Amino acid sequence: MSLNRRELCALLPGFLPVAASLQSLAQDNSLPSGAFQFDQLPLHIANNNAQIRMIMRGKLATGEAIEVHETTLPPGGSPTAKTHHHSHSEMWLIREGAIELTVNGKTYPLTPGSLGFARSNDEHGIRNAGTVPAVYFLVAVGPGAETQE
Repeated sequence: MSLNRRELCALLPGFLPVAASLQSLAQDNSLPSGAFQFDQLPLHIANNNAQIRMIMRGKLATGEAIEVHETTLPPGGSPTAKTHHHSHSEMWLIREGAIELTVNGKTYPLTPGSLGFARSNDEHGIRNAGTVPAVYFLVAVGPGAETQE
């Protein structure tokens, strides 16, 4: 069946409500705008005594998965037992202390105000290289970021 321009134009208004409802469904599953108060963030103590405060986790309105958390890492501590990789990218924004980031075998020192980045599927790991607790924010973006543990 073929449609001429007039018939196609007559059908278009019928598609607008469907398109609008699909867009609203996609937005309903995304993270809402708002604020995240520190004293209301859930605190999790990891096996290595790292204190992790989950800030946000979910999908952005544009479809990307995201997770943001703050970690306080004890001296010499590491959030994972060894280097690893995954399909999402990660950034570390250092607030306090000295972090050592290793990406694909190369080590980078990070101090307050520094940002470290590991792109998707790069082998990486971090550890507190200092003698005092280190505090950093982790921002994970991409496939699986909203479901990582």
